[in-house]
Amino acid sequence: MTKGKKKNKKENSRAKKKFQKRSSINTQTIQNIINLLNSSPETGFSLRQIVKEVRIKSQTDKDKLKYILAQLAQEGKVLLKGKKYQSITLEDELANIRTATVDFVNPKFAFLIVDTKEGEEPIEDIRIVLPNMNRALHGDKVEYTTFYNKQRKRTEAKITKILKRERDEFVGQLQVSEKFAFVVPSERKMFFDFFIPREKVGEAENGDKVIVKMTQWKPNDKSPTGKIIKILGKSGDNDTEIHSIMFEFGLPFEFPKEVDAEANTIPDEIPEEEIKNRKDFRDRTTFTIDPVTAKDFDDALSIRKMKNGHYEIGVHIADVSHYVRPGSLLEEEAFKRATSVYLVDRTVPMLPEKLSNGLCSLNPHVDRLAFAAIFEMDEEGKVYKQSFGRTVIHSNRRFSYEEAQERIETKEGDYQEEINILNGIAHKLKDVRFKNGAISFESVELKFDLDENGKPTGLTPKIRKDAHKMIEEYMLLANKRVAESIFRKKQDGKPMTMVYRVHGDPDPEKLAQFASFAKRFGYDLDLNEKKIAFSLNNLTGEVEGKPEQNIIEQQAIRTMAKAVYTTAPEGHYGLGFAHYTHFTSPIRRYPDVMVHRLLQHYLDKGKSADENEFEDRCKHSSAREKVAADAERASIKYKQVEFMSEFLGEEMEGTISGLTDWGMFIELKDTRCEGLVRYSSMLADQYIFDSEEMIVKGVKYKETFQLGDPVKVIVKETNIEKRSIDFELV
Repeated sequence: MTKGKKKNKKENSRAKKKFQKRSSINTQTIQNIINLLNSSPETGFSLRQIVKEVRIKSQTDKDKLKYILAQLAQEGKVLLKGKKYQSITLEDELANIRTATVDFVNPKFAFLIVDTKEGEEPIEDIRIVLPNMNRALHGDKVEYTTFYNKQRKRTEAKITKILKRERDEFVGQLQVSEKFAFVVPSERKMFFDFFIPREKVGEAENGDKVIVKMTQWKPNDKSPTGKIIKILGKSGDNDTEIHSIMFEFGLPFEFPKEVDAEANTIPDEIPEEEIKNRKDFRDRTTFTIDPVTAKDFDDALSIRKMKNGHYEIGVHIADVSHYVRPGSLLEEEAFKRATSVYLVDRTVPMLPEKLSNGLCSLNPHVDRLAFAAIFEMDEEGKVYKQSFGRTVIHSNRRFSYEEAQERIETKEGDYQEEINILNGIAHKLKDVRFKNGAISFESVELKFDLDENGKPTGLTPKIRKDAHKMIEEYMLLANKRVAESIFRKKQDGKPMTMVYRVHGDPDPEKLAQFASFAKRFGYDLDLNEKKIAFSLNNLTGEVEGKPEQNIIEQQAIRTMAKAVYTTAPEGHYGLGFAHYTHFTSPIRRYPDVMVHRLLQHYLDKGKSADENEFEDRCKHSSAREKVAADAERASIKYKQVEFMSEFLGEEMEGTISGLTDWGMFIELKDTRCEGLVRYSSMLADQYIFDSEEMIVKGVKYKETFQLGDPVKVIVKETNIEKRSIDFELV
């Protein structure tokens, strides 16, 4: 050891003794420092910030703090990045502790969705009350401990450390006073306002919708501190509210310029060489049937009468994989988005307009590249032959669903014969599907009439007619047959890697609860495993047109598992298919693009693809699908609230659609809008929710309410900011 190093070691030793002798810093102070870093694990704290936050005043303690932080960094207890200290959340540390994700239910409590290791049995979600949250927010990854709450007689959790914030930027409404300001978040699972120092408000004004970034949250503060990073506009304006929903769910506002530029380099004309390499269907009668407002046409049907009396029916799907190639910027962006998102007044597309509404869209009267499933069928829907491959088509006609339905009902108009033949076969396909165990429950979709400013002027449930169901049957047929075809291909005795759409069997306990619920309305459900699908379909027919139809169908859907994308070759319970995939909507769904690539790869005699790679992409696609669904629901809820704001004080009929500890949710009969009746507004008695019996009961007069009960309500209040409607019982 050199003389200089010996001298430094002696000085450090003397300094350490000096600090220990004169300092008031103790183990609790050190723990406070670690807690401070853990409270914002992705934020770095300078020495000056730490001194201020843990309230160290003397110069001696400040000197010692620098030494202690250096020791903690050396021991791996804190992370030193440049001149800032940060919480340790390394992967090897996470592997040795019990972790979970926070799922907030309401302002008072949340559940921890526990992470499980490979091969470990799933652990039931753990309830956690607000005082034990340690400033964790919805979606945060946390470390926790459990304890038995003697008073509540259940196991609860306490968060000991925030490992990773799910997010640190939120959208909300700015409320400004003389000395300070707050941002009240719009997100339904964010229950803490952000404190904004008055001098940090900038150009934002009271009532503006803004994006706020959390800068810190001190251990003893009720609210986090934030700074405004973007002004979206005035609360209540259509674009402002839709943009806030897009931000809330992480939806992109536009395509990166380089992605648009790459799309624009693709030639509009199809090279003759490409046409020669495909099956030419341009001479076949071909048409598309879509919503009247649609601009991107994923699928087209072709039909030709064969000499043997059968029909050649082609299900032609936009050949997105021809234009979106692996490794391209278009591919990266499509994978990142994974799906188009359909908000009430706009679409957030997966692909740039040049592709989605242009080159890939199967527009009428132009040649288009497609990937097709071709079937030889008879009028009974029996398939004699099938083939898959790339085609070139020329659509003769673009039909709206209404126009196609008119041909079905009147038997008149251009292409009515072809449409009615296809419709007749579709009915046979549907009959076979339900005979084999498919389930017919569907959620009701809402249609908004919007004025030029995006304000809703009308709201009606969408009615699905034969034209919709006809297209659905051919899409189901193609998806099913593609999945089965790949499943039958084997390599080393195993099925080739494929992207499947899987829907698991319903939970028996949930089914039993649903059967009990249906019994209240006089409907019997046979829970025998072999008869449950038939029994559910029978129930569908019985409730059709009844006041309780929607509430019963909604409860039935909630008993079912969620459909996901996976490489596991499992079945689809709801459709009654042993194998199923998504092949028919590649303009708006990334999994369909993967399926097209895999199908062509195997048609070209390729080897089985990397299962791990495709499974990761499936998980990402499933996650993005959920985000899209949540964003779509949020935009519908916003428009419902805006629509109902015109009916304040009016009396309406509804049905109890949900029960909670704090109120009853009521779904209105005519508009399907849902709002809350708070128990605190029910002044005739004190009402308590019994979660085991699933009823609400008055303490004094014993009046009861349960799911499905018809009620009359008055529209009391609407809150666009929170996207909520409050009712009062009549």
